[in-house]
Amino acid sequence: MEMASAAGGVPKKLDDDPAAHAAEPWPPAAREEKNKLWRRVLLVGSLVTLPLVAFFVLGRESASTAWLQMAIAKLTAMNNGTAGFTEGPHVHGRDELLGGLLAPGMDRRACRSRYQSWQYYKHFPFAPSPHLLAKLRAYEARHRRCAPGTPLYAKSVEQLRSGRSADDMECAYIVWLPFDGLGNRMLSMVSGFLYALLTDRVLLAAVPPDSADLFCEPFPGATWRLPAEDFPVANLFGVGQDIDRSYTRLVGDGKVGPGLAAANATPSYVYLSLGWQLKDPLFFCGEHQRALGKINWLLLYSDLYFTPSMYAVAEFQDELRRLFPERESVHHLLSRYLLHPANPVWSLVTRYYRSYLPAATRRIGVQIRMFGHSSIPADDMYNQILNCSRQEHILPETEDGDEDAIDRNGGDGSNNSTAILVVSLYADHFERLRSRYYEHAAKGGEMVGVFQPTHGERQATDNLAHNQRALSEIYLLSFSEELITSGLSTFGYVSSGLAGVRPAILLTAFDHKVPETPCRRVVSMEPCNLTPPRGLECTDKPADVEDLARHVRVCEDFNDGVKFFD
Repeated sequence: MEMASAAGGVPKKLDDDPAAHAAEPWPPAAREEKNKLWRRVLLVGSLVTLPLVAFFVLGRESASTAWLQMAIAKLTAMNNGTAGFTEGPHVHGRDELLGGLLAPGMDRRACRSRYQSWQYYKHFPFAPSPHLLAKLRAYEARHRRCAPGTPLYAKSVEQLRSGRSADDMECAYIVWLPFDGLGNRMLSMVSGFLYALLTDRVLLAAVPPDSADLFCEPFPGATWRLPAEDFPVANLFGVGQDIDRSYTRLVGDGKVGPGLAAANATPSYVYLSLGWQLKDPLFFCGEHQRALGKINWLLLYSDLYFTPSMYAVAEFQDELRRLFPERESVHHLLSRYLLHPANPVWSLVTRYYRSYLPAATRRIGVQIRMFGHSSIPADDMYNQILNCSRQEHILPETEDGDEDAIDRNGGDGSNNSTAILVVSLYADHFERLRSRYYEHAAKGGEMVGVFQPTHGERQATDNLAHNQRALSEIYLLSFSEELITSGLSTFGYVSSGLAGVRPAILLTAFDHKVPETPCRRVVSMEPCNLTPPRGLECTDKPADVEDLARHVRVCEDFNDGVKFFD
């Protein structure tokens, strides 16, 4: 791992004490002018003092280097981490509650990321609609009434034990079950939560040991964790996609379905097998959604971002239009709302960021995922990254073969610098990029640092420590201004969605053949549903076909997948 060229600039600490603002002697305009004056005084004082400190503490030879490092770090801290934020009519969230997306009143110490992440994100491209905000607040109230530990939850569990659903139950649930890698899990969590919003259900998560300390509680005043040890349905983890009690199988057996009107004939729960094999495509038909609405408990087993395919259901289409006037914002807003790294993960994130990344004026994330069906030699992958970068003008170009370039171009006094964060299971691509900027000067005298937090060589989804490191890297990537990600990678989808960035996606080397076009700049940051329903014949009224064709189209990186577009 290459060392950073500047000390860690820490984002400005938020004031945790509301009483500190109780007596405000300055009117707003005067207070702002006073603050500006003090900032100028502090800046000048810092720039005058730091060289003297460096001279006496570190000695004459290293004084200029130390001054530069400390000055850049000081400026970064004073800037409060806001450099690189997107400007425009849709800017939102330059506050700890992300423009009203998050509800106030949760314990800051229990989940530091919830109140600090806004200081690290560089882009805030979409504002939540008023309808989405109202829907979220209504959901939170419902979750508090129906969460584990409440009388309504106890009543629902007793109904579950009875083996039959009932019409008079106030609470209905969708239980998220873990399946596949971390990126897949995060995408299916967001999809399951959106389904809960659309159907007035409560989302509960069956959290396995390998995910125990990954995410904070997202909802105020109640837990989202299913008490799996006391749950009437056994063997929730690793049930597999070919489930005997999946919805489609029960339809085939005549136990559920649109033709069964009596609730007392409806089982108390069914599995939704919505993994990559998609055993329950009937889920995406309106008439089957009405049948599912009579079942109190749905157990979701999915590793997909199936949200775009729900747009084909007419009732969902109308509501999704109101919730998300900009379809590209669905995952971006819901992931920032729902998924907050737990304190152990957030400590990994902030320590690494402050140690290596804050002084850079630009941060670029490069995420590489190699699949067994499309692996290529490391040299070919490296060349594909460089070709993509040149095509999309992302990574700094170098003065190849010109050793004096930095002397000619680097003396203008600018602090132009780029940090490149490489996230991959392997070190090959990091080593090549680091050597590139070590052996050649960047054009214009730009300072370039290349960093890689880990390279574990293999994915270990069943290991908590591995998952914590992986989640920390997802969030480090999401703090980038620019991203290069791998096609078909759910890890990359989640990172770019959280970042609010339209990445350049490296095209997949199917059959181990290097693609002629190295990458595509995506038109929509939305994740791809890699396994949408195909050839599905529904009897319910169709959705608005023209609107569906306009907003749900083929993914840029996979012709068999679909995603949201504006």
